[in-house]
Amino acid sequence: MTAKKKGRGGPFESLRALKEELRKKEERPTATKQAVKTPPAKTAARSEPEDEALLLHRLFAGVQPLDRSRGPIPKQRIGRSAAVDRAAQGGHDAARAEAEAVHEHLRALVEGATRFEVADDGRRVEGRRVDLPLDALRRLRRGLLPVDARLDLHGMSVAEARRHLDLFLRTMRSRAEKCVLVIHGKGDHSPGGQAVLRGEISAWLSQGVSSEHVAAFATAREPDGGEGAVYVLLRR
Repeated sequence: MTAKKKGRGGPFESLRALKEELRKKEERPTATKQAVKTPPAKTAARSEPEDEALLLHRLFAGVQPLDRSRGPIPKQRIGRSAAVDRAAQGGHDAARAEAEAVHEHLRALVEGATRFEVADDGRRVEGRRVDLPLDALRRLRRGLLPVDARLDLHGMSVAEARRHLDLFLRTMRSRAEKCVLVIHGKGDHSPGGQAVLRGEISAWLSQGVSSEHVAAFATAREPDGGEGAVYVLLRR
């Protein structure tokens, strides 16, 4: 009876052993696959931080930190161009030049009042330096001195006339001329019939830049223009 049990259980034991062996064979490749796949995943996890560090290194290559040992950067110097500095300096220079011009004009007015004696009755005008003999003014007034050159200011603006007068007197004096005639007009063709230049001419000849070249002046005689012109005696 014992021998029969051994003969009947033998095949089933062989089947169970074969089944167990097949199961082990099936589980073994799966474990192998998991073992093969796992290392790349771990490698990727390790390489990702390394790539980020390399990228940051490349981005900040050559960048140097600010030197704050000398204090903060002054804000007023940031973005200020040389053109802005030149413009500011030009404004200061213009203001200084204007102030000097005003001062010079006032000085000339004060000095001119003491250097010249001027008479104006509304029709005729004359003036002389205080150190010039009265006889020289009389001769000029009577037209006894020959006229060496003439300047006609007709049709000019006040500013133009003043520039031309200054240049004319300076040039004639440099040529050692003695007496010149300046024609300013009677105002017959001016708006309102007013002689604008006639009202300015005595001030120009007795004050300011033009007066530096003048010894005396007087309204001309009729043959030379009468009340529309003046004789000017130049300084030596």
